[in-house]
Amino acid sequence: MLSDSSPIHLHPSVEEAIQGGSPVVALESTIISHGLPRPENIRVAREIESIVAANGATPATIAILDGEIYVGLTNDQLESIANRDDVVKASVRDLPVVLARSGTATTTVAATSIIAQRVGIEVFATGGLGGVHRQARETWDESADLTTMGNTPITIVCSGVKSILDVGATLERLETLNICLVGYRTERFPGFYLADSGHPMGWQVAEPSEIADIMAARQRLDLNSALIVANPISPEHELDPDLHDATLNEGLRLASEQHITGKDVTPFLLDHFHRATHGASLEANAALIIANAGLAARIACARALG
Repeated sequence: MLSDSSPIHLHPSVEEAIQGGSPVVALESTIISHGLPRPENIRVAREIESIVAANGATPATIAILDGEIYVGLTNDQLESIANRDDVVKASVRDLPVVLARSGTATTTVAATSIIAQRVGIEVFATGGLGGVHRQARETWDESADLTTMGNTPITIVCSGVKSILDVGATLERLETLNICLVGYRTERFPGFYLADSGHPMGWQVAEPSEIADIMAARQRLDLNSALIVANPISPEHELDPDLHDATLNEGLRLASEQHITGKDVTPFLLDHFHRATHGASLEANAALIIANAGLAARIACARALG
């Protein structure tokens, strides 16, 4: 957890909404600096915030600028995150170093969850979660998103985990960590670029109000893990499954040939997807995060009413 003396600045609109019990949706910023190319990144970032507002909630994009944590960014700050070349990607373990060195960073799912929960934001929208990597039996490589979600009571709307990961192993870890998982109008766990990862889910919900009811029940039980709302990408935006599988297999082969391992595998494979699909994966990525932001806002509104 962040210490009481850590500098966290709330945008006036975010502070007013939190204090007034109005709906707020946290948004991660890594997609802006590391997930999408310029100038697409700033366009999508603005569209994400706009869709949250259009659905009745206050957007709160989280980032660190010059050693200060900001929950809710001004337009100038959003532009800075999108265009600066010194922006690093910070997970929870990186936060103290970035703050101490007055650095500038965007926040991962794990870091965003910690900061949002700390200031009282209950709902968070992102694209895909991190998870267990395919060579985890040899490398022990799994995302810090998992352990953070295991001890952070926040509701996260996502489109599953990135399909380049070991989805089955990730689902097992979610169960082990007591992370609640529900599918939004689906019985199949989403696969990020694909609506169906090939794995079933045990629980489904049809309306944001149902998710708000689950959030209320979790609060009464004083549970400290996350609630994951898995929202599949829409059929018109998902990648062709055959193209997806061929691109993934080729990317894994190239990564092995080039001896790319550890934390370098994910950015390598994502970049390979972007190039090999001639931008189709970028369009899918943008579409799913925008849809997740809209759903998160509707959940936050339902929760505020409850």
